[in-house]
Amino acid sequence: MNLPKDPMMLLSVVNTKLRDEYPSLRELCRSLSIDESELCSRLAGIGYEYDGALNRFA
Repeated sequence: MNLPKDPMMLLSVVNTKLRDEYPSLRELCRSLSIDESELCSRLAGIGYEYDGALNRFA
């Protein structure tokens, strides 16, 4: 899957998928063949970190 390059759009897409389709970040990354650490790094660059309890980046 091609994820948006824009970090804010990426945040929106990932959080929507986590809310609607995946029980965890690990499952999302595995299913979509996304490097989990790269995704976390990109979103950390705009001040967001994954919260496992909420299953979203906040």
